[in-house]
Amino acid sequence: MRKTRIIATLGPATDSPDRLAALMEAGVNVFRLNMSHARHDWVRQVVADIRSAARLRGILPGILMDTQGPSIRTGDVPAAISLSPGERFYFTVRGGTIPAGFKGTSVNYDDLASDVHAGDTLVVDNGEMKMRILSTTPEFVECEVLTEGSLGSRRHINLPGVRVSLPALTEKDRSDVALGLELKLDYIALSFVRDPVDIATLRACFHPDGHQPLIVAKIEHQFAVDHFDAIAQEADVIMVARGDLGVECPYEELPIIQRRIVKYCQRIGRPVIVATHMLESMITNPLPTRAEITDVANAVFEQADAIMLSGETTVGRHPLACIEVMDTIAQRIERSGGANYHEEAELTLPRQKLVKSAVILADNLEATAIIAFTRSGQLPRFASAFRPKTSPIYAFCDTESLAGKLTLLRGVTPIVLPSCSNDPEGSIDGALNRLESRGLIKTGDSVVILVPHATSHDRQVESIKMRVV
Repeated sequence: MRKTRIIATLGPATDSPDRLAALMEAGVNVFRLNMSHARHDWVRQVVADIRSAARLRGILPGILMDTQGPSIRTGDVPAAISLSPGERFYFTVRGGTIPAGFKGTSVNYDDLASDVHAGDTLVVDNGEMKMRILSTTPEFVECEVLTEGSLGSRRHINLPGVRVSLPALTEKDRSDVALGLELKLDYIALSFVRDPVDIATLRACFHPDGHQPLIVAKIEHQFAVDHFDAIAQEADVIMVARGDLGVECPYEELPIIQRRIVKYCQRIGRPVIVATHMLESMITNPLPTRAEITDVANAVFEQADAIMLSGETTVGRHPLACIEVMDTIAQRIERSGGANYHEEAELTLPRQKLVKSAVILADNLEATAIIAFTRSGQLPRFASAFRPKTSPIYAFCDTESLAGKLTLLRGVTPIVLPSCSNDPEGSIDGALNRLESRGLIKTGDSVVILVPHATSHDRQVESIKMRVV
């Protein structure tokens, strides 16, 4: 079984009920909804379709809502503007006008001129064009074009090394998050995270007694890299969002940043996703490039929890082939071994040490499975963090809400078994029967079972039971 989880972003190429079902059967573990392009009525419909198709097939995919974040974009232009190196170009703010005889457009961020300074670099359209800022006034930013290109409407602007005054959550983001809470989505990703305060801002939107999705912190610019350790401690999941990150940071640093993030996440037991441009050529081509194969293989070798597809499955011509390619690469690389960064994991809780012992036992037995009964998701998270060599982890819980929050964990398959958290000891036979009926285990197999002790009213018992069947 493939341990690395696959995330597929939904769009026009994949949002029909038939395509959703095909993606599940091909091996998608989590569906991503990109709120930069999604309307609320579409989200409601596609979430209902995902859950309907999943119930019919006995599958439990996770659903991740990805917020747009506080992006800076160019204004509308009647036609694409052709630009050549050395030309002057003006970005206007607060209703400013472009000086006569020059090219320019507006931007959607009024404080742009006060946030930047002469000498800063301005990057447009995900790195397609670069400009150097020459001067600013309250009404415009004057730039020199550095690379030839064509500028269209509503193009994304990056400002490497510049800390802008945008809020962590826009009003649109807050409205989208409220929808995600209403629909009880499993994960909410926060775009353009700068520091742990941004994570706390999003978490404050969750009602203490309401649905609590897991927060995915997207690392996509230099400020997030600078504060990464603190961000990783505050967030529930980390995403290496290499699109904007590759624009914000020197490109030669990107592989080093990715490796450092994946390594640190495994050290502290934080799930990590590697995302963006993994199979970009397959948006139009039926097969990946050799470089893309190596890129996917590298993320799997580093033992990231999940790898993600974006344009490949939103507008691409071959979305199912992309899943098959990722699945094939992941399974082959997993058989060849991994980087084993988890061997440096910090063990701060007695329960972590006990779970590590269980994983070591499973490795020594070459156990067919690790079965974890869980009330909070802690046991399967710990077990996944120690990266069992061969044993898949089956996490039994009594609600779909908890099961959905386990879908990103490497090697973990969540299974809903009603009332199992109230009586895990009494549910062992039911769990074994469930796995045997699915052909996942058979009589005579070695299985390591993690069963949490009940917590008494007068003490907290930090231990688990292990059984070998």
